[in-house]
Amino acid sequence: MFDHYSVLKKEAVEGLQIQPEGTYVDCTLGGGGHSEAICEQLSTGGRLIAFDQDEMALEAATERLKPHHDKITFVHANFKELESQLEKLGIKQVDGILFDLGVSSPQLDVKERGFSYQNDAPLDMRMNQQDSFSAYQVINEWPYEKLVRIFFQYGEEKFSKQIARKIETKREEQPIETTFELVDIIKDAIPAPARRKGGHPAKRVFQAIRIAVNDELGVFSNALDQAARSVSVNGRIAVITFHSLEDRICKQAFKKWSSNPPVPKNIPIIPEEKKPPFKLITRKPIVPEEDELDDNRRSRSAKLRIVEKVKEWTEEFKSDERWNK
Repeated sequence: MFDHYSVLKKEAVEGLQIQPEGTYVDCTLGGGGHSEAICEQLSTGGRLIAFDQDEMALEAATERLKPHHDKITFVHANFKELESQLEKLGIKQVDGILFDLGVSSPQLDVKERGFSYQNDAPLDMRMNQQDSFSAYQVINEWPYEKLVRIFFQYGEEKFSKQIARKIETKREEQPIETTFELVDIIKDAIPAPARRKGGHPAKRVFQAIRIAVNDELGVFSNALDQAARSVSVNGRIAVITFHSLEDRICKQAFKKWSSNPPVPKNIPIIPEEKKPPFKLITRKPIVPEEDELDDNRRSRSAKLRIVEKVKEWTEEFKSDERWNK
């Protein structure tokens, strides 16, 4: 059962300012909670395009959203294909786009998926199970230097070098195949005093591997620029993040989109064509209230940011920062 809690649902959907006849995109369908809330505000003339690369999520959400099927087009694809999939559907622009990033609770809880350090399972962590690249390749094939980089950058793991070196030593003896094998290696690499504080010792490394396997930061950064081009003037983009790096990418992109570019000192007024294409709706991110935190502990790191398009997009506002595996 794909029973996923939709974090900041009310705030995100309200922030999109749904127009009953509008066309909207949910880039991360998941359990369908946000999509359901959007559909409840759409008339028969409205439309929702719902993306998910996870077949399990698509299947469950399709069942949940049966009452709204006349308004929804389901797309089995990663949101990095946002523009190409909209083009296939004959859609040039949409009225709002929602991203709800991170791994969903059911993906963590289904032990066979290998996302969790709490269950023993094959090293997998693929969001899209049709992909061939998995956590097994990261752990057994990536060089020491690359492991250090992702553990430190994506997981903010202080003992990245020690863990990467221990992995390198162990895999020379035999392949590392399961989550518990990896957990034992991580524990062995971290000094005992550090293991006793800050949560599970494998948490940060598992997060880093998941981000790397699914190229989450590179995909998101690219998809944000696609969203900027795809949303219509007066349309909004809402993004829910759960990780500091995702939030940084979002914050920096939104800031660039909504800030005036540098102009020569002798030009007193910014020309209309140089004005930014977006305005910030949220100066500071919206975070869950106490009652939501009580209902779902995994929502504690969630942040919602929203922007509105005010004029046509130009590529000079494209995000500078690039991420990849």
